[in-house]
Amino acid sequence: MNRVKLSVNVDHVATVREARRTNEPDPVAAAFLVELAGADGITIHLREDRRHISDRDLHLLRQTVKLELNLEMASTAEMVGIALKERPDQVTLVPEKRAEITTEGGLDAEGNFQQIAEVIRTLHRDGIPVSLFIDPDENQIKAAKDLGAHAVELHTGEYANAKGPALSAQLGRIARGARLADQLNLLPRVGHGLTYQNVRSVVAIPEVREASIGHSIVSRSVLVGLEQAVREMIRLLER
Repeated sequence: MNRVKLSVNVDHVATVREARRTNEPDPVAAAFLVELAGADGITIHLREDRRHISDRDLHLLRQTVKLELNLEMASTAEMVGIALKERPDQVTLVPEKRAEITTEGGLDAEGNFQQIAEVIRTLHRDGIPVSLFIDPDENQIKAAKDLGAHAVELHTGEYANAKGPALSAQLGRIARGARLADQLNLLPRVGHGLTYQNVRSVVAIPEVREASIGHSIVSRSVLVGLEQAVREMIRLLER
């Protein structure tokens, strides 16, 4: 496969549903269309406040999705228990704040080493691989390696918000992070704020293997349909 893999985050399908507290659109149905369009995985974030994805969604997706199911979650006892029960193909540990609109930055793997280490050990004992959503920072990437993560998802939010000279600086930061992760045998992924307009420069980085993209695809799907939106993004991920 001569392209970066795509995991589609369907959280915002659930966001539309929860805006009216109804049963549509269904992120489980959306996952089928994502699969038909040729994506490689489904990502969902089960938040503590259940603002979009619900326990029901996770359970049904685990039963029906044939693609890799990536569960983003905070490193709390409640979420660890849910992961052990539902057994996603992968867990990505992310920071989580109640008041934030979306995830504001990477997990502090270095500063919360012991607590994260215990969560990873628990998940690994049950055979669940763990990725860490972190900033493209050398110390954080090295901490992820020491913690036993198998992959890192490098936070691309600062790149997505940058303009002018800062844009090149942030892209260089991501490239250095992906290179270091690859050297440490951590699977380099990217995610957050990636769109049809800015993704090409990131996936041109040779070490980047996978992108997790949600909001931009779901937004585009309102205009062209979900299958078409996913196919358009897949074309942009070709090397």
